[in-house]
Amino acid sequence: MDTSERIFVAGHRGLVGSAIVRALKDGGWNNLLLRTHAELDLTSQAGVDAFFRAERPDRVFLAAARVGGIHANDTYPVDFIRDNLFIQANVIDAAFRHGTRKLQFLGSSCIYPRMASQPMPEEALLTSPLEPTNQWYAVAKIAGIKLCQALRIQHGFDAISIMPTNLYGPGDNFHPENSHVIPGLMRRFHEAKEAGAAHVDIWGTGRVLREFLHVDDLAEACLFLMQHYADTRIINVGSGVEVTIRELAETMARVVGFQGELRFVRPEMDGTPRKLVDSSRLKSMGWKQTRELGQGLAETYAWFLENHVSGRSGA
Repeated sequence: MDTSERIFVAGHRGLVGSAIVRALKDGGWNNLLLRTHAELDLTSQAGVDAFFRAERPDRVFLAAARVGGIHANDTYPVDFIRDNLFIQANVIDAAFRHGTRKLQFLGSSCIYPRMASQPMPEEALLTSPLEPTNQWYAVAKIAGIKLCQALRIQHGFDAISIMPTNLYGPGDNFHPENSHVIPGLMRRFHEAKEAGAAHVDIWGTGRVLREFLHVDDLAEACLFLMQHYADTRIINVGSGVEVTIRELAETMARVVGFQGELRFVRPEMDGTPRKLVDSSRLKSMGWKQTRELGQGLAETYAWFLENHVSGRSGA
C-alpha cells in the first residue's frame, strides 16, 4: 500500500472501523475518506454510487454493519438481515464499478455452523445449520462473502473477506440491551459496583467457551492482510485463546472492582457451546496478536470510564 492512496474506511466510527483508522494513521496513511452516517447512508444505493463516482477510493475497508448481541438479533431480525445486505451490496458493487483496486470485507465468526468442528476452519462455512440466535446477521455476512468471491471469479476484482473472532476494545457499544458480551458485562459490573449491588445476573450457564480479540490487534491484522493477502478463500483472525464465560466474568469483576456474587441465569441463552476460530493460515503468514485478555479489558475499562462515565459521549 502506498501512503498516497485514497482509502475509504466504511464504518469509521464503529468498533472495528475506528481501530482501522487508528492503525492507518499510525502507519502514515493520512489520505483517508471518512463519512458519518449523516453524510453518507450506506443503505442508499444512489448515495453510495455517487460517493464512489466522485471520490474514486483506491482501497476500501468495509467495516460498516448493523451489529448487536443475542437480544438485539432476536428482537430486530429484519434490521439485521436487511440493513447488512444493503450496506454490503452497495459498497462492494460500487467499489468494483468505480475502479477500487482492492476491497476488504469484514465478516464475523458467527457465519460458521453452530456445531462446527473446533477450532473452526475456514472450510466449515455452509457445512451445517447456523446458530439460530444470530442467523439473520450471519446470513447477511455470508451473502457479502459470496459477492466478494463471485466478483473475483467472474471479473478478477481483488476483494478479500476476513472473519474475526469475538472483538472488544475502545469504541465498543456499551448499550444496556444491544451490546455484545464484554461491553454488556463491563457496564453491568460498573453500575453494580457504583450501586453497591450484592450480585450481578449473567445470562447462560457460564460454561460455554469463547475466544476474544482486542480490536487493535484485529486492525493490525486488517492492514497486514490488505497488503499481503489476495485469495478467493476467506481467512480467520483470532487470538487462539479460549475462556469460559464464567472465567471472563471473574476477570471482568476484578478489572472493574466489583466484589459481589456472580449469578448465572437463563441457561437457554448460552448460544453456541464453543466458538474458536482456526487462525493457523494467518499465523503461518507471520501475524500474531500482542494483547492478552486481562490487559485488554483494563484498557477497555479505562476507555469506558473516560468516554461514558465522564459523560463525554453519553451512555
